Amino acid sequence: MVRNNGLTLVLLLFFGASIIGQWIAGWHVQVEDAHRHGEQALSLSAYSFSPEFLSSVFENWESEFLQMSAYVVLTAFLIQHGSAESKDPDGPPRDADLDLQASKPGAPKILRWGPIWRALYAQSLGLALAALFVISFVIHWSQSARVAAQDAIAHGEQPLTTIAYLGDTQLWFESFQNWQSEFLSTAVLVLLSIFLRQRESPESKAVAAHHNQTGE
Repeated sequence: MVRNNGLTLVLLLFFGASIIGQWIAGWHVQVEDAHRHGEQALSLSAYSFSPEFLSSVFENWESEFLQMSAYVVLTAFLIQHGSAESKDPDGPPRDADLDLQASKPGAPKILRWGPIWRALYAQSLGLALAALFVISFVIHWSQSARVAAQDAIAHGEQPLTTIAYLGDTQLWFESFQNWQSEFLSTAVLVLLSIFLRQRESPESKAVAAHHNQTGE
């Protein structure tokens, strides 16, 4: 089990360690800020459900799922010559004639449920990632609105409603600062994989492959 699922398990361990680190460090920041303002600090458990923590978590998740959904969909249509991250423009279509491929041994059963199910399943990865982006964005938006409302009340100002906060520059500053880094890092990976290699990685071409080779 560990050998066959090692990549997922290690990534989940990294995720767990990282989010625990963010949780504890963020709580200490909140405690220090509360003490500076002479306010009651939140307990660690209360901080776990605070809008400050939830907003920061889903702000990051939102950008990741946006990047992944955009990347999955764009690589279906666009080409980067020489990149391991691009499909080969001269290669045969991999998913042509799904009606025929549905009868192959080992093909997912959903492909035999009819043309509508085949069409949905053929786009299911991009749709699932896009849905996760929308969910993360909505949670980030709503929790960031709560943080902004608390800050406004503390300064004797009228807080914005959640709907009104959708047009606030703070929300979009938080989003765009993460989105730009995701798209930049993906573009860098696409370009570097033309000339650089990582031995035995499916995200890299073979070490001895020509720079012009496109795809793995």
